[in-house]
Amino acid sequence: MMRTCVAALLVVWLVPAGAIAGDSDTEEWIPLFNGKNLDGWVPKITGFEVGDNHADTFRVEGGVLKMSYDKYEGDFDGRFGHLFTEKVYSYYRIRVEYRFVGEQAPGGPEWAFRNSGIMIHGQPAETMKKDQDFPISIEVQLLGGERDRTTGNLCTPGTNVVMGDKLVTEHCVSSSSRILTGDQWVTAEAIVHGAASVRHLINGEEVLAYEMSQMGGGNVAGFDPAVWTDGQLIEEGSISLQAESHPVEFRKVELLPLVGCTDPKASNYKTYYVKPDLGRCTYD
Repeated sequence: MMRTCVAALLVVWLVPAGAIAGDSDTEEWIPLFNGKNLDGWVPKITGFEVGDNHADTFRVEGGVLKMSYDKYEGDFDGRFGHLFTEKVYSYYRIRVEYRFVGEQAPGGPEWAFRNSGIMIHGQPAETMKKDQDFPISIEVQLLGGERDRTTGNLCTPGTNVVMGDKLVTEHCVSSSSRILTGDQWVTAEAIVHGAASVRHLINGEEVLAYEMSQMGGGNVAGFDPAVWTDGQLIEEGSISLQAESHPVEFRKVELLPLVGCTDPKASNYKTYYVKPDLGRCTYD
């Protein structure tokens, strides 16, 4: 019995770390929200400078990231907000768990009722002008219940996409998601492969897909023309979460990089990487 145990230990010891059964398939998600504070995030609200978290719009309470308006004086008055990642990303999966709560801020636009979004392929926060309303980006639109509408839709502030070999120039395109009512938590995800393709998922089901994310169209006011080139493909960008006048909560925001070591001989090889970066490979 003792010889058998020793032999088994030797076999485990000699197997390279990257070759352990299932290790290369194990998804290593990175939490972008730490459940404690806004570390790693930058607020930008229309009419205020980058970094000014006006009226404590973005806050963390009870381990939940909240977009709130209880400290606003007067009407909402077009103070659209976005909470930006400090880094830019290109090939990745972004996944959030969100829900809408409470009442819309007085003066919020009708279309913003239970409306938020995950902005991907966005311009960096520091390139936004003080009075700019939305970042040039691709929006995974998040909508709440109480109305007959889908979630995980596509909106395109300052951008266009291609669907079925056709350039899509309308501002918003509905997804095929189920109608989700009430204050339930919903899992929304985007699988982003640079400018090549994006897929939207709601509660694990694909609901929308498109290709060739690019600058174009309208629906953004007050931006710096120097950061916009009509027709330019968007290979990477910031990620931001929207505050559009209705309170919304996020209890999870996490990212799975899809760029990395694609050499099966390396200890940090992952089967799900779609873009190789052999410079990141490590060998034991």
